Amino acid sequence: MSETTPPPLTYKDAGVDIDAGNALVERIGDRVKRTHRPGVLTGLGGFGGLFALDLKRFNDPVLVSGTDGVGTKLLLARQLDQHSSIGIDLVAMCVNDIVVCGAEPLFFLDYFATGALDVGAAETVINGIARGCEIAGCALIGGETAEMPGMYGPGEYDLAGFCVGAVNRPNLIDGSTIVAGDVVIGLASSGAHSNGYSLIRKIAERCGEPMTTPIGETTLGEALLAPTRIYVKSLLALCEQVQVRGIAHITGGGLLENIPRVLPGGLDVALDRSAWQPAPVFAWLQQRGSISDTDMQRTFNCGLGAVVIVRPDDAAKALDNLSASGEQASIVGQVHAGDGNVVIR
Repeated sequence: MSETTPPPLTYKDAGVDIDAGNALVERIGDRVKRTHRPGVLTGLGGFGGLFALDLKRFNDPVLVSGTDGVGTKLLLARQLDQHSSIGIDLVAMCVNDIVVCGAEPLFFLDYFATGALDVGAAETVINGIARGCEIAGCALIGGETAEMPGMYGPGEYDLAGFCVGAVNRPNLIDGSTIVAGDVVIGLASSGAHSNGYSLIRKIAERCGEPMTTPIGETTLGEALLAPTRIYVKSLLALCEQVQVRGIAHITGGGLLENIPRVLPGGLDVALDRSAWQPAPVFAWLQQRGSISDTDMQRTFNCGLGAVVIVRPDDAAKALDNLSASGEQASIVGQVHAGDGNVVIR
């Protein structure tokens, strides 16, 4: 009885298509080049992305780094088969975190992981990442596309982003100069941004309303997938004109958890809930989910994607500057003596 020799196997037989990966790099090349800025030394394909820091601009530099993902908003994008803006979310979650230190985002890298590479879908996602980098003014200088058969189901993928920025040490914003009496300015969000989506999906599943349900001037699906607003250029322009004492990115943990991160000891922030108008999707979420005010405020941004703390004498100039940059901004509160809490009335 003769032994049967098994047929030879290839990497493609195991679920990894090297040719598809190469095709993706070819298709995104021009789009990535459009994000490049002075300092970029390499294109795609190297083992590492190279960036030369301009030591004339940054003569006493502090490097600021950030990393994040998009969370379960990815599942909603997959449900609706809408992937064009999820890359903007990825960039926004990283660059908004570092700009609050006064840092200018310099370059960005992404990690795209999937079970089997769909070149068209991946191209759409990465084009969104490139668009986010353009909005933020940072260069997309590299990334990784990983095919992992068995790790992800059909059509599933995950994203992570990594950003590095720089600020001259004297311009670093850390909240240490905030004092009682300072004014809190809120910058409007575009919606839930990229936080709280496990709860959002639970609410949507429980109430069963179609994603085509009208919400304000849009639909429920469009409101929930609205890309995270990128505040980089507006905040950097503000910092050039006004002495900014503190900035908070309102991300996971909402208003109640994020504002205290920039407060020195012995201070509270009191917010006036009537001072800003959240997007209609927040009222929908609270009503359909029967969510308490406190849970809303520690889960979602509730209409404020970032807050800026300035001296009272600088408030009017700050509002004018932010408005000129295209932000919807208003005075939403004040700093008081306290124990590091946020009180919303």
